[in-house]
Amino acid sequence: MRASVHARLGDIAASIAALEARFGKQLSVALALREQHGAGISHHKPRPPDAVLFAASTEDVREAVRICARHDTPIIPYGTGTSMEGHLAALHGGVCIDLSRMTKIIAVHAEDMDAVVEPGVTREALNSFIRDTGLFFSIDPGANASIGGMTATRASGTNAVRYGTMRENVMALKVVTADGELIAIGNRAKKSSMGYDLTRLFVGSEGTLGLITEITVKLHPQPQCIASAVCAFETMKGAVDTVIQTIQLGAPPARMELLDEFSISAVNKHSKMNLKVAPTLFIEFHGSDSAVGEHARSVQEIAAENGGGDFIWSLLPEERARLWKARHESGWAAREMRPGCMNWTTDACVPISQLAENILAARADLDSGAIPGRIIGHVGDGNFHVTYLVMPDLPHELAEAERLANRVVERAIACEGTASGEHGVGYGKIPHMRREHGAGIELMRAIKQALDPRNIMNPGKILPD
Repeated sequence: MRASVHARLGDIAASIAALEARFGKQLSVALALREQHGAGISHHKPRPPDAVLFAASTEDVREAVRICARHDTPIIPYGTGTSMEGHLAALHGGVCIDLSRMTKIIAVHAEDMDAVVEPGVTREALNSFIRDTGLFFSIDPGANASIGGMTATRASGTNAVRYGTMRENVMALKVVTADGELIAIGNRAKKSSMGYDLTRLFVGSEGTLGLITEITVKLHPQPQCIASAVCAFETMKGAVDTVIQTIQLGAPPARMELLDEFSISAVNKHSKMNLKVAPTLFIEFHGSDSAVGEHARSVQEIAAENGGGDFIWSLLPEERARLWKARHESGWAAREMRPGCMNWTTDACVPISQLAENILAARADLDSGAIPGRIIGHVGDGNFHVTYLVMPDLPHELAEAERLANRVVERAIACEGTASGEHGVGYGKIPHMRREHGAGIELMRAIKQALDPRNIMNPGKILPD
């Protein structure tokens, strides 16, 4: 008999009492703290848990899960709170297990180019720790997210076009299952053909199958040469066509980001820059001096044929850091263009040949609509984001943003793309799951039932009713 998608409402009060007896001040029921842990950085309505437990070790996580399992109490994991699709909302109440204090870098194997970390280690902290090894951790979603959270949501970001997503960069995991057992999956070998790929099952599971307490990640050599460039275009189509032709050339840059005119205006104001207000590509090249020069010349030629202007180069580390900081802060910059608004953001990912059609359609929707917005994207791998700037107290604006966002997703799925390239499902994109996966939903449900028969692990996320 198939279990209900909804968690069975257990004795949450009994769980909280038992957790308080075991963990003392590591547990909090303060309202402000609970509200913080029930929200991400998106438009989704916060839903606070009944309590927050700050875990300091894998053993803490095991004991907490066992206590909650005894009382059928929902569990919601928390990293740094930067998720986008309502992943942290305690839809059925329960206990949030905050993993941000688990910050040990357990091992760095420089010769093998991998590292083993606890889930609370952030990407910036890991890169700072390994700087002198000549290696770096490549995934850069923008926010200084925790590696545990990045694993759980299958994060990617600006470097994915060259280095891949978390799916390609996670080698092994330790996971606490729904009954409080600790399992080790994967290994440090570069490949394996032994059994089901359980590591990939948990990468992107969003806390619905277990809690990740240790991650082994790939590291990459720091490039000999890094060069960043900005190029403005006469049209959005010209910028996107440059992306497509560059990828088809077979020499993708390390980063290839698109910002539309609205985004450039916002970045100029927020970051005190003086970029031409036009559809613009931010590009970064990694490699040897000769390879970077060759690739840069090739992309400049392609850009010129598509209406691109001169490349504005940033070669010094501080110049490049300023450029990418401006790109990463473009979301906050956009909000400043309409005081009092909030960002209503969606993302989609499409086959590279369909990128221009999808982005131009999204831009046309914005241009003909009643609310302002912007388009940016990690367009080198077909992933783009649309942000609608809505007033949170105006229901008609919220409804219009949802309508336009649904159109973005529907077009992406219709051309064999996906409803999300990196934000994940949470509960925000559940309505699109069946259209994208069809009967595959029932297989996902069977996996969930097998691994979490009580449905206590982040219930209400990923799977539709």
